[in-house]
Amino acid sequence: MMNANDCVVFNNTDVDFRELIQLIEHKRSIELSDTTKEKIVACREYLDNKLSQSGGLFYGINTGLGYLQNVAISPDQLEELQSNLIQSHACGLGQTVPDEIVRLMLVFKIKSLAFGHSGVQLLTVERLTDFYNHDILPVVYTQGSLGASGDLSPLSHLCLPLLGLGKVKYKGVERDSKDVLAELNLEPLHLKSKEGLALINGTQFMSSYGVYCLYKAHQLIHWADAITAISIDGFDASAQPFHPAIHHVRSHAGQVDTAKKILSYLAGSEITERTKQQVQDPYSFRCVPQVHGATKDTYHFVQNTFIKEVNSVTDNPNIFPEEDLILSGGNFHGQPLALGLDYLSIAMAELGSISERRTFQLLSGQRSLPLFLVKNPGLHSGFMIPQYTAAGIVSENKQLCTPASIDSITSSNGQEDHVSMGANAATKCLRVIENLEKILAIELMIAVQALEFRRPLKTSPFLENIIADYRKVVSFNSSDRILHNDMVASIEFLQTRFNNHFNQ
Repeated sequence: MMNANDCVVFNNTDVDFRELIQLIEHKRSIELSDTTKEKIVACREYLDNKLSQSGGLFYGINTGLGYLQNVAISPDQLEELQSNLIQSHACGLGQTVPDEIVRLMLVFKIKSLAFGHSGVQLLTVERLTDFYNHDILPVVYTQGSLGASGDLSPLSHLCLPLLGLGKVKYKGVERDSKDVLAELNLEPLHLKSKEGLALINGTQFMSSYGVYCLYKAHQLIHWADAITAISIDGFDASAQPFHPAIHHVRSHAGQVDTAKKILSYLAGSEITERTKQQVQDPYSFRCVPQVHGATKDTYHFVQNTFIKEVNSVTDNPNIFPEEDLILSGGNFHGQPLALGLDYLSIAMAELGSISERRTFQLLSGQRSLPLFLVKNPGLHSGFMIPQYTAAGIVSENKQLCTPASIDSITSSNGQEDHVSMGANAATKCLRVIENLEKILAIELMIAVQALEFRRPLKTSPFLENIIADYRKVVSFNSSDRILHNDMVASIEFLQTRFNNHFNQ
């Protein structure tokens, strides 16, 4: 998909997760291939001919929507219908969607329309491409979608600016879209039949949140293994539970991978190599391969679900010019995504749950470590309260992990009688992952502090490199200070130093 100029060329081939990471991290520009343009044009021409030659009703093309499906719309009102759809469905509330996710919404809407089964004008897809390439980001809201008839409300806000309506963020400033279009000499679009429905039907809100959550989760899974390895040496825990023979006889892929990674991260550690006094360690150390591994297996399942979705057509009805078919179905229903997002939330929350337990153990005064990892406990509280913070966030994640996908509320006067609630699953999944980042940052802060009490012994070269980098932003804590600042610095470290330490 990437050409020599690092421009993303959209055609009818599938994108993979690596290419999506490139889009997130590097903001590549987008082009439509000639083949893609031909398919979009051919589908639009087929639809125009079908409407002119047939007196039939086609859902959302020359009828109303939802419960109003049987209301026929006259040919001279079709453009007004499409504009009305977008305006009437732009009913979002809540916080604004983060810029990174709005960019993905544009990308995924372009990708879905580019397959040539949606009946839109080429100009419409090109204008969405212009928005992405010029970083014109529509203002979209987090609340309003049921995740069933597609993400109707958020996608309406995404597409209002095509008509010169609504607001966009341009060069970091929120402005009226009509003013930005005028500044760039772009005329508001006049939509043809089916186009409004094609734009607001689809799962691009859910799928964009999901892919961004997967991107963040990908990094945090690697950090979780590395931070665990620091905690293992900080707690003077045994490496025996990571021996490959144990995992050969229960060979879940994630479990095997975790044990292998932990051992590789500890390779060359003077602390790991010395004889241990204890027979066994607590589960939060001993069962890391099983817990982290289960999260990894879940992650890969969910990633496959979302990659399939990104490479799909999810508006309605679907148009098949070569088969002379216009079919109304339910590809916009977000059930696969809702289930996947709930599953991912639970799996990532478990990384936080076991992380907080390791933090608790490191502060408990065991294994020759001072209580709360401070030299004069009592006069100093040390790291007592960061564990409170981690515990509170872990509890919040447990509450957020109540599945959204088990809920459904009937809408559109009973026509849309089962919905996925995938949009709610999406927004809370991101909250869970952002919470996990905080929990892991607290463990990192405490694990590195614990390791200082093992000096002059050293951990592995790999981990010493991470610790040296970390000490550039958070120093050893010899007496009480404002730990909020250290925790914020630790979070920023995880966010900005991933590529410094992991070759992924």
